[in-house]
Amino acid sequence: MKKNIEISPNIETLFGTRDENLRLLEDGLNVTINLRADSIEITGAAPDVNRAEQVFADYEHLLRTGHSFVNGDLGSMIRVLTSDRSATLRGLAESGKQRSFGKRTVQPKSINQRRYLEAIEKHDMVFGVGPAGTGKTYLAVAMAISALLSKRVNRIVLARPAVEAGERLGFLPGTLQEKVDPYLRPLYDALYDMLEPDKVDRYLEKNVIEIAPIAFMRGRTLNDAFVILDEAQNTTSEQMKMFVTRLGFNSKAVITGDVTQIDLPNANRSGLIEAIDILGKVEGIHFCYFDEGDVVRHHLVQRIIRAYEDYKGRNEQLSLSLELKNGGGIATARTASGQVYATGIEPEAALAEVPPEEAASSQERVSE
Repeated sequence: MKKNIEISPNIETLFGTRDENLRLLEDGLNVTINLRADSIEITGAAPDVNRAEQVFADYEHLLRTGHSFVNGDLGSMIRVLTSDRSATLRGLAESGKQRSFGKRTVQPKSINQRRYLEAIEKHDMVFGVGPAGTGKTYLAVAMAISALLSKRVNRIVLARPAVEAGERLGFLPGTLQEKVDPYLRPLYDALYDMLEPDKVDRYLEKNVIEIAPIAFMRGRTLNDAFVILDEAQNTTSEQMKMFVTRLGFNSKAVITGDVTQIDLPNANRSGLIEAIDILGKVEGIHFCYFDEGDVVRHHLVQRIIRAYEDYKGRNEQLSLSLELKNGGGIATARTASGQVYATGIEPEAALAEVPPEEAASSQERVSE
Protein backbone atom coordinates (compact mmCIF):
# COMPACT_ATOMS: atom_id res chain seq x y z
CA MET A 1 0.00 0.00 0.00
CA LYS A 2 1.19 3.52 -0.82
CA LYS A 3 -0.14 6.72 0.73
CA ASN A 4 0.73 10.40 0.32
CA ILE A 5 0.42 12.84 3.23
CA GLU A 6 0.23 16.57 2.67
CA ILE A 7 3.18 18.48 4.14
CA SER A 8 2.09 20.70 7.02
CA PRO A 9 4.04 23.61 8.57
CA ASN A 10 6.97 22.61 10.81
CA ILE A 11 6.45 18.91 10.09
CA GLU A 12 10.16 18.68 9.30
CA THR A 13 10.91 18.93 13.04
CA LEU A 14 9.50 15.41 13.35
CA PHE A 15 12.29 14.03 11.17
CA GLY A 16 15.02 14.56 13.77
CA THR A 17 18.74 15.07 13.31
CA ARG A 18 19.77 13.51 9.99
CA ASP A 19 16.28 12.02 9.74
CA GLU A 20 16.96 9.71 12.68
CA ASN A 21 13.29 9.72 13.77
CA LEU A 22 12.18 8.74 10.26
CA ARG A 23 14.62 5.81 10.40
CA LEU A 24 13.09 4.78 13.73
CA LEU A 25 9.59 4.85 12.19
CA GLU A 26 10.71 2.90 9.13
CA ASP A 27 12.48 0.21 11.15
CA GLY A 28 9.81 -0.02 13.86
CA LEU A 29 6.74 0.00 11.58
CA ASN A 30 8.23 -1.77 8.52
CA VAL A 31 7.42 1.08 6.16
CA THR A 32 9.34 3.24 3.71
CA ILE A 33 9.04 7.02 4.01
CA ASN A 34 10.04 9.30 1.13
CA LEU A 35 9.84 13.09 1.01
CA ARG A 36 8.35 14.45 -2.22
CA ALA A 37 8.02 18.04 -3.44
CA ASP A 38 4.62 18.59 -1.85
CA SER A 39 3.91 15.44 0.15
CA ILE A 40 5.30 12.60 2.23
CA GLU A 41 5.01 9.16 0.65
CA ILE A 42 4.56 6.14 2.94
CA THR A 43 4.84 2.62 1.50
CA GLY A 44 4.18 -0.68 3.27
CA ALA A 45 1.44 -2.98 4.53
CA ALA A 46 -1.91 -1.27 5.12
CA PRO A 47 -1.91 -1.51 8.97
CA ASP A 48 1.68 -0.24 9.15
CA VAL A 49 1.01 2.64 6.76
CA ASN A 50 -2.05 3.65 8.79
CA ARG A 51 -0.01 3.67 12.02
CA ALA A 52 2.70 5.81 10.40
CA GLU A 53 0.04 8.20 9.12
CA GLN A 54 -1.40 8.42 12.65
CA VAL A 55 2.04 9.43 13.97
CA PHE A 56 2.19 12.36 11.52
CA ALA A 57 -1.38 13.38 12.38
CA ASP A 58 -0.69 13.22 16.13
CA TYR A 59 2.49 15.27 15.75
CA GLU A 60 0.64 17.95 13.77
CA HIS A 61 -2.06 18.09 16.48
CA LEU A 62 0.51 18.40 19.27
CA LEU A 63 2.26 21.26 17.45
CA ARG A 64 -1.04 23.10 17.05
CA THR A 65 -1.80 22.77 20.77
CA GLY A 66 1.61 24.20 21.68
CA HIS A 67 3.33 21.01 22.86
CA SER A 68 7.12 21.13 22.71
CA PHE A 69 9.52 18.19 22.73
CA VAL A 70 12.84 18.47 24.61
CA ASN A 71 15.89 16.34 25.37
CA GLY A 72 15.16 13.66 22.79
CA ASP A 73 11.65 13.00 24.12
CA LEU A 74 10.27 12.62 20.60
CA GLY A 75 12.71 9.87 19.70
CA SER A 76 11.94 8.09 22.98
CA MET A 77 8.19 8.24 22.29
CA ILE A 78 8.68 6.86 18.78
CA ARG A 79 10.64 3.92 20.22
CA VAL A 80 7.83 3.23 22.67
CA LEU A 81 4.99 3.40 20.15
CA THR A 82 6.82 1.19 17.66
CA SER A 83 7.23 -1.42 20.42
CA ASP A 84 3.65 -1.17 21.71
CA ARG A 85 0.91 -1.25 19.08
CA SER A 86 -1.61 0.19 21.53
CA ALA A 87 0.47 3.33 22.11
CA THR A 88 0.05 6.58 20.17
CA LEU A 89 2.25 9.64 19.98
CA ARG A 90 -0.56 11.88 21.21
CA GLY A 91 -1.38 9.57 24.10
CA LEU A 92 2.26 9.38 25.24
CA ALA A 93 2.72 13.16 25.08
CA GLU A 94 -0.51 13.94 26.92
CA SER A 95 0.12 11.33 29.63
CA GLY A 96 3.38 13.11 30.39
CA LYS A 97 1.50 16.38 30.85
CA GLN A 98 -0.79 14.81 33.44
CA ARG A 99 2.13 14.19 35.80
CA SER A 100 3.92 17.03 37.55
CA PHE A 101 7.61 16.24 38.05
CA GLY A 102 8.74 19.61 39.38
CA LYS A 103 11.10 21.44 37.06
CA ARG A 104 11.70 18.41 34.82
CA THR A 105 9.63 16.76 32.11
CA VAL A 106 10.05 13.01 32.42
CA GLN A 107 9.08 10.73 29.55
CA PRO A 108 9.54 6.95 29.46
CA LYS A 109 12.27 6.14 26.97
CA SER A 110 11.35 2.48 26.42
CA ILE A 111 8.30 0.23 26.57
CA ASN A 112 9.49 -1.27 29.88
CA GLN A 113 9.86 2.18 31.42
CA ARG A 114 6.33 3.02 30.32
CA ARG A 115 5.00 -0.18 31.90
CA TYR A 116 6.98 0.66 35.04
CA LEU A 117 5.32 4.08 35.40
CA GLU A 118 1.88 2.63 34.72
CA ALA A 119 2.48 -0.13 37.30
CA ILE A 120 3.45 2.44 39.95
CA GLU A 121 0.21 4.32 39.27
CA LYS A 122 -1.95 1.19 39.49
CA HIS A 123 -0.30 -0.85 42.26
CA ASP A 124 0.63 -0.07 45.86
CA MET A 125 3.88 -2.06 45.75
CA VAL A 126 6.13 -2.37 42.69
CA PHE A 127 9.50 -4.06 42.26
CA GLY A 128 11.78 -2.68 39.55
CA VAL A 129 14.53 -5.19 38.76
CA GLY A 130 17.17 -4.66 36.11
CA PRO A 131 20.72 -3.57 35.24
CA ALA A 132 22.30 -0.21 35.97
CA GLY A 133 21.20 2.82 33.99
CA THR A 134 17.65 1.70 33.17
CA GLY A 135 16.02 4.53 35.14
CA LYS A 136 14.60 2.41 37.97
CA THR A 137 15.45 4.80 40.78
CA TYR A 138 15.12 8.04 38.79
CA LEU A 139 11.61 7.22 37.57
CA ALA A 140 10.57 6.06 41.04
CA VAL A 141 11.74 9.36 42.56
CA ALA A 142 9.94 11.23 39.74
CA MET A 143 6.67 9.44 40.52
CA ALA A 144 7.17 10.13 44.24
CA ILE A 145 7.61 13.86 43.57
CA SER A 146 4.55 13.82 41.31
CA ALA A 147 2.48 12.22 44.08
CA LEU A 148 3.78 14.74 46.64
CA LEU A 149 3.17 17.82 44.49
CA SER A 150 -0.35 16.63 43.59
CA LYS A 151 -0.97 16.04 47.35
CA ARG A 152 -1.76 12.33 46.92
CA VAL A 153 0.79 11.67 49.70
CA ASN A 154 2.12 13.84 52.51
CA ARG A 155 5.75 12.77 52.48
CA ILE A 156 8.45 10.82 50.67
CA VAL A 157 10.65 8.27 52.43
CA LEU A 158 13.78 7.14 50.59
CA ALA A 159 15.72 4.21 52.04
CA ARG A 160 18.89 2.45 50.98
CA PRO A 161 21.17 -0.17 52.58
CA ALA A 162 24.46 1.30 53.85
CA VAL A 163 26.63 -1.30 52.13
CA GLU A 164 30.00 -0.52 50.53
CA ALA A 165 30.57 -1.61 46.94
CA GLY A 166 33.40 -4.07 47.39
CA GLU A 167 35.65 -1.96 49.61
CA ARG A 168 35.91 -1.09 53.28
CA LEU A 169 35.83 2.65 54.02
CA GLY A 170 36.36 2.29 57.76
CA PHE A 171 34.90 4.72 60.28
CA LEU A 172 33.57 7.93 58.72
CA PRO A 173 33.77 11.27 60.55
CA GLY A 174 30.85 13.45 61.56
CA THR A 175 27.37 12.97 62.93
CA LEU A 176 25.25 9.91 62.25
CA GLN A 177 23.56 11.64 59.29
CA GLU A 178 26.93 12.71 57.87
CA LYS A 179 28.17 9.13 58.14
CA VAL A 180 25.32 7.67 56.08
CA ASP A 181 24.95 10.52 53.56
CA PRO A 182 27.63 9.18 51.17
CA TYR A 183 25.62 5.99 50.74
CA LEU A 184 22.45 7.97 50.00
CA ARG A 185 23.97 10.47 47.55
CA PRO A 186 22.28 8.99 44.41
CA LEU A 187 18.89 9.72 45.97
CA TYR A 188 19.88 13.32 46.73
CA ASP A 189 21.08 13.72 43.12
CA ALA A 190 17.70 12.65 41.74
CA LEU A 191 15.85 15.03 44.06
CA TYR A 192 17.98 18.05 43.19
CA ASP A 193 17.64 17.21 39.50
CA MET A 194 13.83 17.47 39.63
CA LEU A 195 13.19 20.14 42.26
CA GLU A 196 14.68 23.54 43.01
CA PRO A 197 17.53 23.24 45.55
CA ASP A 198 15.86 25.52 48.10
CA LYS A 199 12.65 23.49 47.89
CA VAL A 200 14.56 20.23 48.43
CA ASP A 201 16.36 21.71 51.44
CA ARG A 202 13.07 22.95 52.88
CA TYR A 203 11.41 19.55 52.42
CA LEU A 204 14.39 17.81 54.03
CA GLU A 205 14.40 20.22 56.96
CA LYS A 206 10.69 19.67 57.62
CA ASN A 207 10.97 15.90 57.08
CA VAL A 208 8.53 16.07 54.17
CA ILE A 209 11.29 14.20 52.34
CA GLU A 210 13.21 11.77 54.54
CA ILE A 211 16.32 9.91 53.42
CA ALA A 212 17.62 7.21 55.74
CA PRO A 213 19.38 3.83 55.81
CA ILE A 214 17.04 0.87 55.89
CA ALA A 215 18.26 0.08 59.41
CA PHE A 216 16.18 3.05 60.65
CA MET A 217 12.93 1.60 59.30
CA ARG A 218 12.25 -1.04 61.95
CA GLY A 219 9.19 -0.45 64.11
CA ARG A 220 7.69 2.27 61.89
CA THR A 221 4.35 2.39 60.10
CA LEU A 222 4.45 4.65 57.03
CA ASN A 223 1.02 6.19 56.34
CA ASP A 224 0.26 8.67 53.53
CA ALA A 225 3.77 8.17 52.21
CA PHE A 226 5.58 7.26 49.01
CA VAL A 227 8.37 4.90 50.07
CA ILE A 228 11.31 3.92 47.86
CA LEU A 229 13.90 1.27 48.67
CA ASP A 230 16.94 1.63 46.41
CA GLU A 231 19.73 -0.95 45.91
CA ALA A 232 17.44 -3.62 47.33
CA GLN A 233 19.78 -6.38 46.19
CA ASN A 234 21.99 -5.44 49.16
CA THR A 235 19.30 -6.09 51.75
CA THR A 236 19.28 -9.26 53.78
CA SER A 237 16.20 -11.47 53.96
CA GLU A 238 15.32 -10.02 57.35
CA GLN A 239 15.70 -6.42 56.13
CA MET A 240 13.53 -7.01 53.07
CA LYS A 241 10.75 -8.60 55.13
CA MET A 242 10.98 -5.73 57.61
CA PHE A 243 10.73 -3.11 54.83
CA VAL A 244 7.79 -4.54 52.88
CA THR A 245 5.78 -4.79 56.11
CA ARG A 246 6.22 -1.06 56.91
CA LEU A 247 3.51 -0.02 54.40
CA GLY A 248 0.61 1.84 55.99
CA PHE A 249 -2.67 3.31 54.74
CA ASN A 250 -2.72 5.39 51.54
CA SER A 251 0.92 4.58 50.84
CA LYS A 252 2.94 3.26 47.92
CA ALA A 253 6.23 1.39 47.94
CA VAL A 254 8.72 0.97 45.10
CA ILE A 255 11.65 -1.41 45.52
CA THR A 256 14.48 -1.21 42.99
CA GLY A 257 17.59 -3.31 42.56
CA ASP A 258 20.02 -5.10 40.27
CA VAL A 259 20.56 -8.75 41.14
CA THR A 260 23.86 -8.77 39.19
CA GLN A 261 25.48 -6.23 41.56
CA ILE A 262 25.12 -7.77 45.01
CA ASP A 263 27.68 -6.44 47.51
CA LEU A 264 26.63 -8.61 50.46
CA PRO A 265 29.26 -11.06 51.79
CA ASN A 266 26.99 -13.93 50.76
CA ALA A 267 25.09 -13.17 47.55
CA ASN A 268 22.65 -16.01 48.17
CA ARG A 269 21.24 -14.12 51.16
CA SER A 270 20.01 -11.18 49.05
CA GLY A 271 16.56 -10.16 50.23
CA LEU A 272 15.61 -9.05 46.71
CA ILE A 273 16.19 -12.48 45.20
CA GLU A 274 14.21 -14.09 48.00
CA ALA A 275 11.37 -11.56 47.61
CA ILE A 276 11.09 -12.33 43.89
CA ASP A 277 10.52 -15.99 44.75
CA ILE A 278 8.19 -15.41 47.71
CA LEU A 279 6.11 -12.42 46.58
CA GLY A 280 5.96 -13.10 42.85
CA LYS A 281 2.34 -14.29 42.95
CA VAL A 282 0.99 -12.06 45.72
CA GLU A 283 -2.01 -10.06 44.51
CA GLY A 284 -1.42 -6.32 44.51
CA ILE A 285 2.37 -6.58 44.07
CA HIS A 286 3.77 -6.00 40.57
CA PHE A 287 7.23 -6.87 39.24
CA CYS A 288 8.80 -4.94 36.35
CA TYR A 289 11.95 -6.28 34.70
CA PHE A 290 14.42 -4.25 32.63
CA ASP A 291 17.21 -5.30 30.27
CA GLU A 292 20.10 -3.63 28.45
CA GLY A 293 17.70 -2.25 25.84
CA ASP A 294 16.25 0.07 28.51
CA VAL A 295 19.60 1.68 29.42
CA VAL A 296 19.36 5.46 29.09
CA ARG A 297 22.97 6.33 29.88
CA HIS A 298 25.85 6.51 27.39
CA HIS A 299 25.39 4.08 24.51
CA LEU A 300 28.52 2.22 25.67
CA VAL A 301 26.71 1.21 28.88
CA GLN A 302 24.33 -0.99 26.88
CA ARG A 303 27.26 -2.77 25.23
CA ILE A 304 29.10 -3.15 28.54
CA ILE A 305 26.07 -4.72 30.24
CA ARG A 306 25.55 -7.08 27.30
CA ALA A 307 29.24 -8.09 27.35
CA TYR A 308 29.11 -8.89 31.08
CA GLU A 309 25.93 -10.95 30.64
CA ASP A 310 27.50 -12.90 27.77
CA TYR A 311 30.63 -13.50 29.85
CA LYS A 312 28.58 -14.72 32.81
CA GLY A 313 26.58 -17.02 30.55
CA ARG A 314 29.73 -18.59 29.14
CA ASN A 315 31.28 -19.09 32.57
CA GLU A 316 28.16 -20.78 33.91
CA GLN A 317 28.69 -23.46 31.30
CA LEU A 318 32.37 -23.93 32.12
CA SER A 319 32.97 -27.20 33.93
CA LEU A 320 29.61 -27.22 35.72
CA SER A 321 29.15 -30.94 35.16
CA LEU A 322 31.80 -33.24 36.61
CA GLU A 323 31.50 -36.73 35.23
CA LEU A 324 32.98 -39.71 36.99
CA LYS A 325 33.72 -42.36 34.42
CA ASN A 326 32.82 -45.84 35.61
CA GLY A 327 35.91 -47.59 36.88
CA GLY A 328 38.27 -45.00 35.42
CA GLY A 329 38.42 -42.64 38.33
CA ILE A 330 38.64 -39.62 36.01
CA ALA A 331 36.71 -36.39 36.49
CA THR A 332 36.14 -34.34 33.33
CA ALA A 333 35.23 -30.65 33.18
CA ARG A 334 33.71 -29.73 29.84
CA THR A 335 33.81 -26.11 28.69
CA ALA A 336 31.35 -24.33 26.41
CA SER A 337 33.85 -24.54 23.55
CA GLY A 338 34.11 -28.30 23.90
CA GLN A 339 37.52 -28.47 25.59
CA VAL A 340 37.84 -31.20 28.20
CA TYR A 341 40.06 -30.97 31.24
CA ALA A 342 40.66 -34.27 33.08
CA THR A 343 42.06 -34.93 36.53
CA GLY A 344 42.82 -38.25 38.11
CA ILE A 345 40.78 -39.28 41.17
CA GLU A 346 41.54 -42.18 43.46
CA PRO A 347 39.01 -44.99 42.93
CA GLU A 348 36.42 -45.04 45.65
CA ALA A 349 37.57 -47.41 48.34
CA ALA A 350 35.27 -50.19 49.49
CA LEU A 351 33.63 -49.70 52.82
CA ALA A 352 35.64 -51.32 55.62
CA GLU A 353 34.22 -54.52 56.94
CA VAL A 354 34.61 -55.71 60.53
CA PRO A 355 36.04 -59.25 60.71
CA PRO A 356 33.51 -61.74 62.13
CA GLU A 357 35.73 -62.75 65.05
CA GLU A 358 36.25 -59.11 66.09
CA ALA A 359 32.54 -58.50 65.85
CA ALA A 360 31.83 -61.53 68.05
CA SER A 361 34.40 -60.52 70.69
CA SER A 362 33.03 -57.02 70.82
CA GLN A 363 29.52 -58.39 71.44
CA GLU A 364 30.88 -60.56 74.30
CA ARG A 365 32.56 -57.50 75.87
CA VAL A 366 29.31 -55.59 75.69
CA SER A 367 27.38 -58.46 77.31
CA GLU A 368 29.95 -58.62 80.11
